Formats: sequence, C-alpha cells, structure tokens
Amino acid sequence: MTSHVKNTLVTTAAIAGALAATTLFNTTTVKADTTSSAPVTTTTSATKDTAIASAQAKVNSASAAVVSAQAAYGSASTAASDAAAKTAAASASAAATSSAVANAQAADDAAATAKSTADANLAKAQATAAETSRAQSVTSAAVVSAQSAVASASAKASDADSAVASAEAGQTVTANLMRSDDPTQASAAQQYFATKTAIVKLLPSGQVQITIPLTSGLKYLKEVSYNGVDATFTKTGDDSANITFTADPATSYTLAMTMDITSVMPFMPIMHEKALLDVDTTIFNGLLAAKSDADAALTSAQAALSTAKTNAAKVAQVASSAASAATAAATVASDAAVAATSAATNLTSAQAANSTAQAALTSAQAAQSAADATLATAKANLDSANAALTSAQAELKSAQNIVVVTPASSAASSASSAASSASSTDSSAASSASSTASSASSTDSSAASSASSAASSVSSTDSSAASSASSTASSAGSAASSATNSAASAVTATSNVASSALTTTVTSAVVATPATTKKTTSSTPASSTTAKTLPQTGNENQSALVALGLAILTLGIYPMMKRKHA
Repeated sequence: MTSHVKNTLVTTAAIAGALAATTLFNTTTVKADTTSSAPVTTTTSATKDTAIASAQAKVNSASAAVVSAQAAYGSASTAASDAAAKTAAASASAAATSSAVANAQAADDAAATAKSTADANLAKAQATAAETSRAQSVTSAAVVSAQSAVASASAKASDADSAVASAEAGQTVTANLMRSDDPTQASAAQQYFATKTAIVKLLPSGQVQITIPLTSGLKYLKEVSYNGVDATFTKTGDDSANITFTADPATSYTLAMTMDITSVMPFMPIMHEKALLDVDTTIFNGLLAAKSDADAALTSAQAALSTAKTNAAKVAQVASSAASAATAAATVASDAAVAATSAATNLTSAQAANSTAQAALTSAQAAQSAADATLATAKANLDSANAALTSAQAELKSAQNIVVVTPASSAASSASSAASSASSTDSSAASSASSTASSASSTDSSAASSASSAASSVSSTDSSAASSASSTASSAGSAASSATNSAASAVTATSNVASSALTTTVTSAVVATPATTKKTTSSTPASSTTAKTLPQTGNENQSALVALGLAILTLGIYPMMKRKHA
C-alpha cells in the first residue's frame, strides 16, 4: 500500500475519531425540528444556505421594521399621552372657568336683584318724602292760615275791647226830663238840669250807670230814686251835684223825685213828683256780646293755630325722617349700582376667560384626535411589521428544515459552516447555539490536529500497522457517516435555536406594547415550542458513536505511540 493510501486511511481514522470525540465532549445535543408543519425538502448545502441567508435577511429586515414601527408607536403613544394630558388640563381649566362664570352670573344676578330692591326702596322713600313734604307744606299753610285767623280774631277782639272800654269810660248823651203823665211835655224839674245831658257808662254786668248833672236846685231836690233804689248825689258845687243810678240799658227811665221848696215857699208842702228821663242807653247793647264773640273767636283761632303748629311739627318730623330715609336709600342704591357694575364686569371677564378656555379645549381635543389617529396608524404599522416578521420567521424555519444531502468526507466542514452561519445570524439572541457551534468547531480543529499527527506517525509505520489502519478505516467510514448525520442534525438544531432566539428577541422588543406582545407571541407558537424543547442529552445512537469514537481514537493513537517507542 502506498504512503498516500496510508495517509488517507490514517487521516480518515483520525477524522472519525475526532467526530466521535466531538460527540463525546458535547454530550448535550439537540434534534432537528421535525415538528414543524413546513414541508421538508432536500437540496444541496449551498442552496439551503442561500435560502437560509435570504430568509434570515427577511427576518432581519422585518425585525428592523418592527423595531422602527415600535419606536414610531412609542413616539405616537407618548404624543397621544401628552395630548390627552393637555386635553385633561384644558378640560379642567374650561370646567374651572365655567364654574367661575356660574359664580359670576350668580353674583351678577344677586347684585342686580339688590340694585332693583334698592331702587324700589329709594323710589318708595322718595315718594314718602315727597308726600310728607307736601303734608308739611299743607300744615305749614294751615299754621299760616291759623295765624291769620288769630290775627283777625285778635283784631276783632281788640276792637270789641276798645268799644267796651269806651263804653265803660262813659259817653255823654242827650237826656231830657219829661212829665211822666205826658212824655211830650217837659218836667217842671227840667230847669234844674240845665245841660240836658247824661253820662252813660257800661258796666261789666251789662247794666249801665247813668249820671245826670244837677246844675242847680240842690237845696230843693232832696231825693231821687229809680225802681225804689235811691240815686247817689255827688256834690259838684254849693247848689249842684251829679245824680247817679244804675239800670238796664233802655230809652227812658221813670224817676221818683222829692222836692222841698218850703224854704222859699213855706206854705208849699214837700212834693213827690215823678219825671221821665228820656235818655237812650241802648247804644252799648251788643258791645259785651261782640266782645265775648271776638274773644271766643280769638280763643278758637289761637287753639287752631296751636293745633296747626302741633300738626306741622309732627309732619315736619315725619318729613325729616322721610328725607333722611330717602337719603339713606339713595346711598344704598348708589352702592348697589356700583356693586352691580362690578359684578357685570366680573361676569364679562369670566365669560371671556371661559371662551378662551373653551377654545383651548377645542384645540387640545383636535390635537388629541390627531395624536390618536397617528397612534392608530402607528399601531396598524406595528401590527403589519409583526405580521411580516412572523412570515419571515416562518420562511426562515422552512429554509432551516431543508435536508441537505452531503458526502461523508465534507460532513465536518458542512456542520462547522452551518454552525457558523447560525451563530452569525444573531450572536446576542442565540448565544447557546453559538457556544455549541464554537465548541464543535474547536473540537474539529483538535481532531484535525490529532489526525495530522496520526498521519505523520502512520507514514513511518510498517505495513502491518497500515493493514490494521485500513481495517480500522473501514470501520471509521461507517462511524464518519453516522457522525455526519449527527453533525447535520446538530446544525439544523442550531439553526432552530438561533431562529427561536431571534424570535424571542423580537418578541422582547415588542413587549412595550401589551397588545403587540400578545399578537407577536401568539403568531410564533412553533418557535416558542422549539425553544422550550431544544435541550436534550443524546440517545442510544450517540452512545454507540461515543464507544466507536473511543475505539477509533485509540487505534489512531496506537501507531503514534508505537513509533515513539521505536
């Protein structure tokens, strides 16, 4: 056997041993996703890689679209939240200003009512003041009238008093002594009353005092009487006197006279003669009555004046009170008018503020509607991006489920390439798959190094070792085939792990929106199931492969040790 054949056999044995060792040191393996509903096809490794790369690109693009849509949704949600907050603030402001308008309206109504009441009270007070003022004018006029009446009555009383005083002082009137039996003839005694007059005085009793001047004959005229009452003689000279008597007012009086002329005519007896005094004393009739009436009128006028003054004083007091009340009512009405004006101004200000607040609320509501519309659009875009991501993930899963038919000699290379591809898909999302692939790659490298050393040792061994190696290589071929199948399964499982990790990563990126999280999670049940069932600990085929790998590895190392000892 040529050295080339030897080297080939040794290399094959080393590779088989390396693969078996790889299986030994990676006792935790996964199976390919055989539960997927996607159809399983067979193709070449390059075609599968292209399909996986294309699907992975779509997943990456869809993931980026989801992230972008999520960012847009977050921004729209923040804007909608801000708009809602502004709307709430504007609504609160509008409510506050509406309440202020209601309060201002109530205050304005109260002020208007107070003003109306004050105006009504003022009008009533002014009417009362005017009425009492008119009453005062009337009573004042009554006082003036009473004063005039008193003055008139006083004047009449004064005239009556003057007349009575004059009558009481006495007046000289004509008086003649006539014969009692013939009033047309003068009495013989007339000669002694030469003045033919009489002084008549009015007495307070209403009677009159009549004084007849006796100019001579006092020595003869001894006695004069009226109605049995002697007259009074008041001497005015040696032979003269004033004869006075009292009587009721009348036009004539019969006097009884006693004459004694014996001193001149002794033979003449004492004579008792009657004479009629013709004198009118009725001139004083009515003076006392007039005086009495004048006095009564004066008293009545004075009483009326007193009453008028009393009434006038009362009315003046009422008028003064009414005027004061009117003044106070005017002050109250003025204050009420000022308060009403202020309340109206406050109401206008409150209404203006409310209008501004209502306009702000309308604007905020419009902004909120626009923000809600934008949020709805962002939500629709996010849902669309999630749907696209789900579709891309399904496509990636289908590509990963493609069965690749690969020659045994390139099994290790294909497994390493698939693992690298799966690892590079999303290093952060599939760290466990990357570790598995890295461990497999590292083991393959160690196995290759061991194979190289084994090949070097085998090249210098004898033909019997080569024959033994050839026999061992035959067995290694079967082991290599089994290792290839295991590697293919590991690659497929690794891709599924990467896909599941990516799905989990995207799902985590969408968690910010509860509705989106539910939708994304429910859209990838297969991936979630795969992520939960991936870890396994080998099977009976792998246990056999471990035993075979150890045997082959021992055979590969034996020539090397033999050469070393030789």
